[in-house]
Amino acid sequence: MRRIAISVAASTLSLSLAACGALGASGGSADASPTKGNDITVGVLLPERTNTRYEDFDYPIIKAKVESLTNKQGKIAYANADNDAGEQAVQMQKMIDDKVDVILIDAVDSHAIAGTVKKAKEAGVPVIAYDRLAEGPIDAYVSFDNELVGQVQGRTLVESLGEGVDTSDKVVMINGSPTDPNAKQFKAGALSELEGKVTIASSFDTKDWSPDVAQSEMAEAIDKIGKDNIAGVYSANDAMVVGIIKALESAGVSDLPPITGQDAELLAVQRIVSGEQYMSVYKSYPAEAEAAAEMAVAKVQGKDIKFDSLTRDRVDSPTDKDIPAQLVTVVALTKANIKSTVVADGIYKVSDICTDKYKAGCAAIGLK
Repeated sequence: MRRIAISVAASTLSLSLAACGALGASGGSADASPTKGNDITVGVLLPERTNTRYEDFDYPIIKAKVESLTNKQGKIAYANADNDAGEQAVQMQKMIDDKVDVILIDAVDSHAIAGTVKKAKEAGVPVIAYDRLAEGPIDAYVSFDNELVGQVQGRTLVESLGEGVDTSDKVVMINGSPTDPNAKQFKAGALSELEGKVTIASSFDTKDWSPDVAQSEMAEAIDKIGKDNIAGVYSANDAMVVGIIKALESAGVSDLPPITGQDAELLAVQRIVSGEQYMSVYKSYPAEAEAAAEMAVAKVQGKDIKFDSLTRDRVDSPTDKDIPAQLVTVVALTKANIKSTVVADGIYKVSDICTDKYKAGCAAIGLK
């Protein structure tokens, strides 16, 4: 069993990479009835569309898995909040009122949603936090090993600077949204790899993970540090890299410094091929989404042993302790392993990546 503390202040986590498996189930009034059959409704609340993963991967994978697990009798009630925490609370309350059997929520604001999570609990609707750890009495949590994500980003960025890297090398950190608890974990992990090896010359926490805000922050960092004095850029995800590159190019930077990312978006993979982005973090969305669907169905159908087997880890939120969880591991995505990760896993075809603009870059790294 792994125990993870996730709080408002980012903590240093010590995580094994052991496979996920079993420990005791959560109790309480929201425990599912063992008599529930396949005719169930799973509420799915996702946070935004700026990051393409939610609409392209998470939702359709969860939907397909629920249908598979319920002999196509299970239904999905779906809503996307478009980064509006208030709207997400309204969406969740509607699902409670509509008496869905279980809710999977990827919170826009993990703290703000706590009251609505409590209302679901009082109504007997189990809530599973998906990807981001919502506060309040949730029944389980499934996500990636978030501190490891930051460690992978920071370590790979340092490696990109070569053997001569030292504290004279200046790095800009464009971190994620302050309302996203995952962002705090990514940042803590990255700092554990960067501090003492390079100088963090500028650091920003980026509202709503906005590429436009990231562009403004990067422009501010360039003005402060100088366009020729930036050795590397830590970007917490792929979407913000777009704004970061725009700021660098607007400042006249033609030879881009190494830039990190996360989520292995198609455009990010193409930027890695072309050399505009150094790396991303590949997270197996099928593994996370399918685990969430399995948890939801097992919880509703009262399959306690199955539920336990999916929640071997434990996490703490600012409001609750010992939350059953599954944490999925991650891998650094660079030019060297595109074929063995996103292509091998069927996320993208080579033809998706190697369009006319990127054919030369693909040929140079043997991607065909």
